[in-house]
Amino acid sequence: MTVSDLAAPCGMILFAFTVIYAGITDLTTMKIRNGLVLVLLLGYGILAPLAGFSLPQIGWSAALSFGVLLAAFIFFAFGWIGGGDAKFAAATVLWLGIDHSPVYLVYTALLGGLFTLLLLQFRTRALPAFLNGSTWLVRLHSPTSGVPYGVAMALAALVVFPQTHWMTPLF
Repeated sequence: MTVSDLAAPCGMILFAFTVIYAGITDLTTMKIRNGLVLVLLLGYGILAPLAGFSLPQIGWSAALSFGVLLAAFIFFAFGWIGGGDAKFAAATVLWLGIDHSPVYLVYTALLGGLFTLLLLQFRTRALPAFLNGSTWLVRLHSPTSGVPYGVAMALAALVVFPQTHWMTPLF
């Protein structure tokens, strides 16, 4: 067994763990830490060439990721998403590649809309007294609080990732 044989499985584990962790931390803290984005960037930079991704595949993924970062920062400037969401979206697109990123973005929009509707419905109901000790739930319940959009981005990434070259043979 070679290093190349281990690169794709390591990538799968790294991506899944990091994306799940980012979704959970965004839900509970309303923040996606820069360290998680750096793990995705460095992990891709190391593992993609070892997993057999060609230089053009890596280049197109990086170009698309940069484009998503620019678009997401425009959304951030308008106050539509957070800065962590913008960076997380770009890092996720890097991993999904040019073939699967459009589907990811559509799933993100659909799941984000559904999550927002559910969150708005949750906020119309009284929070049970026994949950008032949970700081993150009280923050999530507050109508002045934003929407942790990283949850939708993480779910969309996990739905799309199994179809990528990380989990299907490249050849």
